[in-house]
Amino acid sequence: MLDNIRVEDVMFLDIETVPESSSFELLNPVMQNLWDKKSKQFRSPEQTSGDVYERAGIYSEFGKIICVSVGLIREKNPFSFRLKSFFGKEEKTLLSEFSAVLSKFSRTNKESLLCAHNGKEFDFPYIARRMIINGLIIPEILNNAGKKPWEVKLLDTMDLWKFGDYKNYTSLDLLTSILGIPTPKDDIDGSMVAGIFYIEDNIDRIVHYCEKDVLAIARVLLRFMNLPEINEDKIESVTVL
Repeated sequence: MLDNIRVEDVMFLDIETVPESSSFELLNPVMQNLWDKKSKQFRSPEQTSGDVYERAGIYSEFGKIICVSVGLIREKNPFSFRLKSFFGKEEKTLLSEFSAVLSKFSRTNKESLLCAHNGKEFDFPYIARRMIINGLIIPEILNNAGKKPWEVKLLDTMDLWKFGDYKNYTSLDLLTSILGIPTPKDDIDGSMVAGIFYIEDNIDRIVHYCEKDVLAIARVLLRFMNLPEINEDKIESVTVL
C-alpha cells in the first residue's frame, strides 16, 4: 500500500482534547449523571465520578478539542515540512477553520490522505463526532459512512506498525524511541494537557506539543517508507499551508 503513496499527498494530523468543563462540579446535573454512569466502567469502587473527571477529555461525548495541528511535506531533496495549528477555547471556530483547510486540500489533491497515530481509534472519530455536536458538516475525506475499505483515505501509523497484530498497542513515544526519532514528549504528555489549559491557561505550550506530535508522525511514516529524514532547518510553522 505505501508503495503507491506520494508523501506530498498526505496531511499529517494530531489533536489535543480536554474535559468539557474545568471541573466535574461545573457540569450540569444531566451530564454529571451521565458521566457517573460512564465512569463506572473504569473507576475503582472507592473513587467517585468527580475523582476521575480528568479522564473525560478522551471521550468525545464529554470532552472537546482545543487544538488541531496539521503538517504537509512540500519539497523533496531534502524534504521540507510545514505546520499549521487551529486552536483556542471556541471549539466550533477552530473546527470550522480546520474543516475549510482540509476540504481545500482534498479537492486540490486527488490522491489526498489523512495520517495520524492511533487516528482510526481516536483522532478521526473524535473530530467527526465533535463536528456533528457543533452542527458542522464532516469533510468528505473524514467521513467513512458507507465507504468500501479501499475508498477510505485515512492512514494510521499505529495500525501500520501492527502488521495485522490487533492485540498490540504501541504509543507514539515508544515508536519514536525505538526508531531513533526525536520524541515529541520531551516537555509534556497528554495527561498534562487539561491542567495546562484550565489551570496554567497556556494554550501556546499545548500547540507546540501538538505540532511536535505531527512532526513525529510524519517522520515515522517516512521511516516506514524508507525515505529520507526531515531536517530541523526545513521545519516551519505557518499561517497558511
